[in-house]
Amino acid sequence: MRPARLSGTGGDGDPVLLVAHGSRDPRAAAATRALAAAVSAARPGRRVVPSWLDHTRPGPTEALRELVGAGFHRVVLVPLLLTAAFHRRVDIPEAVAAVRQTVPELAVRVTDVLGPAARAVDPALLAGLRRRLLEAEPGGYDGLVLAAAGTRDPVGRASVGRVAASLGAALAVPTRVSYASAAPPAAGVAVTRLRVRGARRVAVAAYFLAPGLFHDAVAVSARQAGAVAVAAPLADAPELVDLVLRRVDAVSD
Repeated sequence: MRPARLSGTGGDGDPVLLVAHGSRDPRAAAATRALAAAVSAARPGRRVVPSWLDHTRPGPTEALRELVGAGFHRVVLVPLLLTAAFHRRVDIPEAVAAVRQTVPELAVRVTDVLGPAARAVDPALLAGLRRRLLEAEPGGYDGLVLAAAGTRDPVGRASVGRVAASLGAALAVPTRVSYASAAPPAAGVAVTRLRVRGARRVAVAAYFLAPGLFHDAVAVSARQAGAVAVAAPLADAPELVDLVLRRVDAVSD
């Protein structure tokens, strides 16, 4: 039986808890709040709450407890992550378990991350990346670097590679992956390799959800290597809003 939601909570449907990575850079939190506002605007009356795994409050455990205090016993949790690596496998389940120790009746449905689910790359994710590229360089390019934050998880790196391959195929340009941390190559190295192979106008697609120090470092490295443009992070792009909502719908009754 579906647990009852207490009276006076308002809204249509179970609340949505967005869980972002978190950053010391305040621009990252602002971008997550903007995405939450855009998701809420797309589903009027449905409560959408942003949270962060690190650096910014509330964390997901705190946010879940606040929702329980507001009378909700069912929540849809969307990991705002681009790979299903450590944070999705460990941090998020631990945050949910911490609340359920004291509120065992709480039902939390956790969606897929925003990056590739299984092996499929969602068309909305590719469309959002293309939107940001067009905004950064409407004049076109003949080489592309997909710059990601980086992970030591080989499964996570493989999923980034699938996004790069899908994006390159859609745009019909040679594409390489780069990472801001944890794995080579850096953005500037990837740009240089494309230029050595004959690309004259190399652009960089930002596989980031929010601005911050990693994206700044990518921009500096890529431009020093001769990139003609570095796209902005996805942030609250309409395609990302659509992707979040479809992740929610996939686990909703």
